[in-house]
Amino acid sequence: MRILQISSARNFGGGERHFVDLCRGLTARGHEVFAALRPTNEWQARLDFLPPENILHVSLRNSFGVLSAQKIAEFVREKNVEIVHAHAARDYIPASLACRMAATAKFVLTRHVLFPLKPIHRFTLSNLSKAIAVSKPVEANLQNVFSKGKVVLVSNGIDVERLATVEREKLREAFRFEHNIPFDSFLIGTVGELKILKGQRDFILAAQIIARKFPDARFIIVGKDNSFKRDFRRELKRLVKIFRMEERFTWLDWTEDTASLLAALDVFVSASHTESFGLAILEAMAIGCAIVATGTEGANELLQTNVSGKIVSMKDPVRLADAVGAVLSDENLRQTLGVNAQARAKEKFGLDRMIGETEIVYREISPNN
Repeated sequence: MRILQISSARNFGGGERHFVDLCRGLTARGHEVFAALRPTNEWQARLDFLPPENILHVSLRNSFGVLSAQKIAEFVREKNVEIVHAHAARDYIPASLACRMAATAKFVLTRHVLFPLKPIHRFTLSNLSKAIAVSKPVEANLQNVFSKGKVVLVSNGIDVERLATVEREKLREAFRFEHNIPFDSFLIGTVGELKILKGQRDFILAAQIIARKFPDARFIIVGKDNSFKRDFRRELKRLVKIFRMEERFTWLDWTEDTASLLAALDVFVSASHTESFGLAILEAMAIGCAIVATGTEGANELLQTNVSGKIVSMKDPVRLADAVGAVLSDENLRQTLGVNAQARAKEKFGLDRMIGETEIVYREISPNN
């Protein structure tokens, strides 16, 4: 099949990681994959496995980009594209219009977030063939807008085997040496875009409680500051300074080597206030790290509480600190949670499964099937 994937995202995050993994997996299965991206995107290099002629630059700046839709439609006709698959909300209507103009391709969207679509989308996207939900809560939201026959659940997936087979102790030592973190100190970390909904403030508030019981504990926060004024990191660092914990904290904008980071952790924390799925949690599961997460929709779908992770109330730093402390105090519990999490990731959330289920969706609607 000939498939055009569309994303207007400028920055790289969980949805874009899904996009890249999907493109790579479909290419490996013999499909001709094309990508339509914003010209100013910062992550095109991750699609280096696609020929340059398979990438279209188009300025998708709002939901009613008629000119963008025309450009996409021309590309669809030129490349004989069969499936047009949009991944960001602002791309849905231009993608839908492009399919109407081209009159040859089927329209698919993936919903990566929990924020509900508006009822008007039922009419503006009436030519939609399938809406893919990355988790059960997202599926329920989509069924409020589209008929159940149009909505399909394809849970996110990652290359679990790659993370499950790393030399964890070797990576742990290398990461801690590189970032001047003592080998014998507990290390607690969180990963995600720096914004209020990701809960980094709660993580810091919990950290100052944890530090009272574990004086040698260290903490790491990984994520880019994409806030409007790029000032959220400064705010978080001020909070750390108030608690006089600057020497305990390590800050990273991002790391491509997530395996080394996760291997270095004793506990991975997700303090999010909302999470449609939670790719960072899944990566921690795959490498076998003990996890404490707030009870978002995504965490509840990924983890079995007290079996493959500990789940606590959202926006409650005290309970978050108590749960992390309980895991740090019990080495057997840390190991058990990590082993169970890794087993669940292998069973339920592998990348091959995600690619295969998406491929089935395409085959069911392909005009040439």
